[in-house]
Amino acid sequence: MLMKLLRVHLRPYWNTIGLIVLFQFLQTLATLYLPTLNADIIDKGVITGDTGYVMKVGGWMLGITVLQIAAQIVAVYFGARTAMAVGRDVRESIFARVQTFSAREVGQFGAPSLITRTTNDVQQIQMLVLLTFTLMVSAPIMCVGGIVLALRQDVPLSSLLLVIIPILIGVVALIISRMRPLFRSLQVKLDRVNQVMREQITGIRVIRAFVRDDREKARYEVANDDLTQVSLKAGKIMALMFPTVMLIVNLSSIAVLWFGGHRIDSDHMQVGALTAFLSYLMQILMSIMMATFMFIMIPRAEVCAERIQEVTSTDTSVTPPAAPVTEVTRHGELELKAVSFRYPGAEAAVLSGVRLVARPREVTAIIGSTGSGKTTLLNLIPRLFDVSEGEVLVDGVDVRRLDPDLLSRLVGIVPQRPYLFTGTIATNLRYGNPDATDEELWEALEIAQAKDFVEAMDGQLDASIAQGGTNVSGGQRQRLAIARALVHRPEIYLFDDSFSALDYATDAALRAALTEYIADATVVIVAQRVSTIRDADRIVVLDDGRVVGTGTHEELMDGNPTYREIVLSQLTEQEAAA
Repeated sequence: MLMKLLRVHLRPYWNTIGLIVLFQFLQTLATLYLPTLNADIIDKGVITGDTGYVMKVGGWMLGITVLQIAAQIVAVYFGARTAMAVGRDVRESIFARVQTFSAREVGQFGAPSLITRTTNDVQQIQMLVLLTFTLMVSAPIMCVGGIVLALRQDVPLSSLLLVIIPILIGVVALIISRMRPLFRSLQVKLDRVNQVMREQITGIRVIRAFVRDDREKARYEVANDDLTQVSLKAGKIMALMFPTVMLIVNLSSIAVLWFGGHRIDSDHMQVGALTAFLSYLMQILMSIMMATFMFIMIPRAEVCAERIQEVTSTDTSVTPPAAPVTEVTRHGELELKAVSFRYPGAEAAVLSGVRLVARPREVTAIIGSTGSGKTTLLNLIPRLFDVSEGEVLVDGVDVRRLDPDLLSRLVGIVPQRPYLFTGTIATNLRYGNPDATDEELWEALEIAQAKDFVEAMDGQLDASIAQGGTNVSGGQRQRLAIARALVHRPEIYLFDDSFSALDYATDAALRAALTEYIADATVVIVAQRVSTIRDADRIVVLDDGRVVGTGTHEELMDGNPTYREIVLSQLTEQEAAA
């Protein structure tokens, strides 16, 4: 999975990668050539007392060192740029895929996991690419070159490599095999910590209101301790890596000096050759150590690549049409034909055989008990989910055949939990209509009964909004969300319990202003409050996912027990009849 991911995202940078390999090759050759020159200085200059030879070869060594440094700088520079570019591209591909997800896929992965995959997991891939270009590219060249040059110095002594290298590789492979499952568990535990932390930050007011600080602290400590324990296990195994490798390196050096000393004593080898051989042994083992460091990164990067690939290979359940309809002849007509919807893995359908018609210049209200499927029904219209059975028609065309941009222009929704983005009031209002003028914004604010409090804010339209709109009250956030939908000017307005945070006076004033502003549009209102929907042209009563009544307030009060029960739970008989 890791190789597949890297192959896709490294393909645009093959030319740069070729340049990196070239300069890494040059700097490695320079590094390998230096011990040979050092051996010549010792054998032909120092031992013979030839100072001129020492100065001459020393000058060559200095020049080669400068070449080595320059090549390394260039290789690291381009390697770092390429690694950062790959990280950027992987993050972009995850983000682009997540943007296509329906609420079903987002719920499947969970927001904390998607955030971790986009940040931490991508960072692991990015670090692997960086280390590959700065360390791993030169490691095999140095290892092979070191073995060849060591053989040139002394073949019998090189037989030690047949013992040293397999032992080193075997130890490294054993340690890495133990680390891989721990790294997978580490990422899952990190997801859990992110999830708990996100919940606690988002729900800080609820925690304080119910004085659950100690419970939440304990919950975070459990998640944090789980992450710590797995990290410690991985760290302990990782801590064995370098001491073990260094032990093998030092024992190898002792063995080379021991057997090399005997060969010098028997005149089968020169002192300079032993010095060069020892340098090449260190370079061989250091290259294996560099590869070892990479092998530490690879298991975790593999796990991260699998998690990234899970996201990028997941197709949305709300697929765009192959031949989208880009124009419609009618305007604002909405119809649900025998619509049923079932959440994945659910035992029962949330909606069953729902039929509903909403027309322009009419207000259609949907009411029902909690859990009756009102919000789910509304979410099917802009294709936040797709129906399991039946059809949702907008202007006579199934929404699954409409071009997504056209559907977005036709339908505007004010969700049950209005969300504002970081920025200003103006940027939030222009979210669905970037070309809206300031006058249009103020008009929408006035209709949404938000003009007064916006005028009182510092900067007015340029007043800052925190993430999620947490620096304004719930009622203000709801009115701003309504104003945003009004600026969008769709042909079908969907209000999902959008007046629940408003007092009765503001609710009434807002609905009165809306009646004139969106008189030609189709309006669908989901509400719990009877006073909000009693004047609707058509009221649809939902019960357990089924339509159990349709009509006006008076008609339903006379003939629908479910609606009558809901009304009388909020109003007296006299108020309901008034």
